[in-house]
Amino acid sequence: MTSVPSTNDSNVAPTRHALQALIASVLGYAMDGFDLLILGFMLPAIAADLHLTPAQSGALVTWTLAGAVAGGIVFGMLSDYFGRVRMLTWTILVFAVFTGLCALAQGYGDLLIYRTIAGIGLGGEFGIGMALVAEAWPARLRARVSSYVGIGWQLGVLAAALITPMLLPLIGWRGMFAVGLLPAVASFFVRRHVEEPALFTERRAAAKANANASAARKIPLKRLFDDARTTRASIGVIILCSVQNFGYYGLMIWLPSYLSKTFGYSLTQSGLWTAATVLGMALGIWLFGLAADRFGRKPAFLVYQIGAVAMVFVYSHLTSPLALLIGGAVMGVFVNGMLGGYGALISEIYPTEARATAQNVLFNIGRAVGGLGPVAVGALAARYSFAVALAFLASIYLLDVVATLFLIPEKRGAELD
Repeated sequence: MTSVPSTNDSNVAPTRHALQALIASVLGYAMDGFDLLILGFMLPAIAADLHLTPAQSGALVTWTLAGAVAGGIVFGMLSDYFGRVRMLTWTILVFAVFTGLCALAQGYGDLLIYRTIAGIGLGGEFGIGMALVAEAWPARLRARVSSYVGIGWQLGVLAAALITPMLLPLIGWRGMFAVGLLPAVASFFVRRHVEEPALFTERRAAAKANANASAARKIPLKRLFDDARTTRASIGVIILCSVQNFGYYGLMIWLPSYLSKTFGYSLTQSGLWTAATVLGMALGIWLFGLAADRFGRKPAFLVYQIGAVAMVFVYSHLTSPLALLIGGAVMGVFVNGMLGGYGALISEIYPTEARATAQNVLFNIGRAVGGLGPVAVGALAARYSFAVALAFLASIYLLDVVATLFLIPEKRGAELD
């Protein structure tokens, strides 16, 4: 078999196909962020038009996230079997088609089905994209290019925050869902221009040639718990992803309400705060990638985790509008900046045969746990105060510190297995 040059060589320059893989992955995750935020904007209009109860409106979000968890698991494993590019294409296509079908919904039942299936497509994009860029780019750039994929989410959220208030009054919620068909175009770009990473095709060919490989070794999900060391790392990554998503959703769902009720923020002021916080998050993700490539994965995570503890606690004591605006941006740097590290971290821990499965399964377990963030924050705010709820959020990042110190291995610059 002809040897394929490894993209892990520090002297290897990124290729045109590596750039195309990065663009495709960023677009996929941007659509993820855009979709979830526009749904939040549109829920009041959808509820009024289709006569939904508050519980039914909330279920649309819940089942979208549930679909994302299922899609992450299914498409992650399929990607490890059949290829990153093929499955990324299908995740985008499924997401786009069923988002478009939401525009035709006649009631709660069919809309719930469309949202759930759209979530299945949406959930597969993150992990496949992260595996794709990790395998296509040199090791010396692995963390920073993975961080670019994470920035894609923030770009999608920012686009939704800017575009939805302008378009929703003009084209309505059905028109906004119809806009969701546009990503289908991106799927054709992915399929036509992006190639499978050489590392994946080489390992896949080797696996096919090894006819004696045991069936158990071929199950990607089982590779996440191969031995005690890998199991320990998997538990650590689940904790990191859970805290990440718990804090993110807890803050982003409830802080606009906190600002409105406590400080009298108008919708425009809350929107400005959201934009500043999202930009801070994007900056934090970018800086995390640089730091992780230069100083290592664990040092970068620990600095950001401690920063998150401090900034969420400090933010709960701010009162002036300017301090809240700047504090929100700085808090965003630490609270969501860690998203820039998961792609590289997970890619280096798990083998090629299970890399996309690990990315999707572990992150989406964290996303499922993170869905409880708004519930916990809302309950604490109702019983005590938002300040107490924010103090609770600050404390959960201490779990991250413990997990990073004792469960997460340091593999900066390691050859991908």
